[in-house]
Amino acid sequence: MTLLKKLIAAAVLLPGLVFASEGGFPLDRAPDHTKDMAALQNGARLFVNYCLSCHSAASMRYNKLKDLGLSEEQIKNNLLFTSDKVGDMMTVSMSVKDAKAWFGVAPPDLSVIARAKASEAGSGPDWLYTYLRTFYKDDTRPTGWNNLVFPNVGMPHVLWELQGVRTAKFEEVKNPHEEGKTEHTFVGFEQVTPGSMSTPEYDRAVADLVSFMNWMAEPVQATRKRIGVWVLLFLGLCIVLTWRLNASYWKDIK
Repeated sequence: MTLLKKLIAAAVLLPGLVFASEGGFPLDRAPDHTKDMAALQNGARLFVNYCLSCHSAASMRYNKLKDLGLSEEQIKNNLLFTSDKVGDMMTVSMSVKDAKAWFGVAPPDLSVIARAKASEAGSGPDWLYTYLRTFYKDDTRPTGWNNLVFPNVGMPHVLWELQGVRTAKFEEVKNPHEEGKTEHTFVGFEQVTPGSMSTPEYDRAVADLVSFMNWMAEPVQATRKRIGVWVLLFLGLCIVLTWRLNASYWKDIK
């Protein structure tokens, strides 16, 4: 996919991701790869290649990726566009004015997309993981794609070269609660053309991408949780010592 195609696809794409109305499709549990440096590095690569063409991550600097075990040279050679510098924010060259003129809306910033979806859907990583794995070909849609998590989405499937082209199979099933009525029920996917990845490989890649977006939303979350555990242990110890000191102080007072 050329850079121009990625720009057009992604600009149509993620406004719907942020403002999606949920379709009620059950969410799959997203594997947590936030402690796997190799997975996060792969997620960063996917993010730069498939998301950052149009969508900025303005709260994140490229040099912050050194926290994932990448050297400055690796970031320069593999994750930077020509005009970017390691100390720059992860932004795009397309201006808000141009984006609105070309696409009608500015592509949203993805710095905290995992946390934003968590507040809306209950679990941001689970929503993103399921969403990016449930696209299917639908020629009735303007983009040619649809999605089970977000029905009638305005976003095309930018990862289709990796996953391949699939169609969704639906059946009319009787509604158990309303006699005489049926429901349009999803029963499975049918692979039309293969992608460059097998299904397990694609699922792993999406998990890496989602884990990176989850890490990016709060890079210090692992440190925060680790410090929180030690703080609770310290407070627990203080409570025990205070309780025993109080008992020792009052033991001779009748």
